[in-house]
Amino acid sequence: MTTLTYCKGLPTPTAELNPIGYTEFEMMLTGYAAISHLATCETVNHLLTLAEKLNKSGWNTHLQQTYRINKRHANGIIALAQGKVDSAKQCRKRHLEQLTAKLKSAKDGVSKAQKKLKLGQKFYAKKDWANSKTGCNFSLSSDLSHRRTNWQRLWFTVHHKQRYIHTLTNRLKHLKAAPIRVKVRHGEVSIVGSKDESYGNQACQWDGNTITIRVPYCLEDSFGKTVTSTIGNFDRNINRLPDTGAKTWHFHRQDNRWVVAVQFTPAPVPRVSRPIQSGCIGIDLNPSSIGWAYVDGDGNLKAHGQIPCQMGKPSGMQDTQIVDAAMQLVALANTFACPVICEELDFSRKKTQLRERGRQYARMLSGWAYSRFYELLESILSNRGISLFRRNPAYTSVLGLVKYLRMYGLSSDVAAAIVIARRGMNLSERMPRSVSASLGVNPRKHVWSGLNQLNKFIGQCPEITSRDSYFSIPNWSLLVKDAVEQV
Repeated sequence: MTTLTYCKGLPTPTAELNPIGYTEFEMMLTGYAAISHLATCETVNHLLTLAEKLNKSGWNTHLQQTYRINKRHANGIIALAQGKVDSAKQCRKRHLEQLTAKLKSAKDGVSKAQKKLKLGQKFYAKKDWANSKTGCNFSLSSDLSHRRTNWQRLWFTVHHKQRYIHTLTNRLKHLKAAPIRVKVRHGEVSIVGSKDESYGNQACQWDGNTITIRVPYCLEDSFGKTVTSTIGNFDRNINRLPDTGAKTWHFHRQDNRWVVAVQFTPAPVPRVSRPIQSGCIGIDLNPSSIGWAYVDGDGNLKAHGQIPCQMGKPSGMQDTQIVDAAMQLVALANTFACPVICEELDFSRKKTQLRERGRQYARMLSGWAYSRFYELLESILSNRGISLFRRNPAYTSVLGLVKYLRMYGLSSDVAAAIVIARRGMNLSERMPRSVSASLGVNPRKHVWSGLNQLNKFIGQCPEITSRDSYFSIPNWSLLVKDAVEQV
């Protein structure tokens, strides 16, 4: 189930300060954090060496007896250690997957380069290559400024790619054999809650203003059985912190002060958006703008626009820009009372091929926080009762350029947003029958099979040189038919 976390700096009321400038609550947290750190490190080491499932009850008893803490404190330590170990294992898994994908991409690049060289050598080995009608797939041309041929550059590229492959291979070999390392921070306390207990937690109870924490047995001589402090509330513009339900408390040191965080299952928000069959807003994300289009229940375009964006900003300014764009989408969704449809994008595979795709492509793909945008957008829409759906982005740009760009006089991102909105409503995506017939599309196959053939045709079509070329094509059926007949 989805959970939320609210954080705030731990207040230090003047009435609670002692002669050295700390509250009793901070003193207790500092003392317990040292004990929690030792117990968490031992639990992490035990989990890493464990071959079977953890005997939680037995380990809980061990922690209670070893560090003189109660059961609830031990549960918090086990949960904290388990989360750190799981996170480290997941990070190791993703790291291995990324390195494996980079290695495969580099090997494919070397294979293609060697194939070019082989074809070129085969062509120039002919005696009458100068009179050849077909020409060479990889010509032996020279750069006058650097006096280097294409072959020299490609051999140089292959050489460095092979060194890169050797480095990745050794790194993968070392990483697979290396033990998993888990970082356990100093100054960290976690107390797990339960929905069956008063205030959602037995050892740490908060009544909306004052928090009371149960002191571990080992510190009772110094602080007593409980310590109380006034921390105030966690008010937000849209506060989803319920009065009931489990509340897990986490205290940690940050910038020389204590921070208090509460994790909980959020209270439900009344739905603002109507069912998706009544209409929706589709969005298409690009580095320079976010195109949006509102489609009614019949799949017809009713409103559209663009939200300008700028790539390459620092993370703080980037988040501010994303939040502003998300709030504009919220205003649109409230105006039309409809859900939002976006693409289900995953650039992890493409980012492993950045070395083979060139600097411009790498800068474009890395300069805009796609995953961060969808993360913030989902959070903002969820807090306001607006549904967000994700759909497969396959061939959305092709359909938008071919079917809707000239029809409505739109930009390419808005045209793609129409396709995304219609796909979210499960509406038809068929090509014109004359186009399908000219391309020889098998009607029994999925419609994306025909779109794949159309996409390949567009890549080879001499009439298509830029996005503006799509405005000059009055009839795709005639264009496809003429090209196929000439072939």
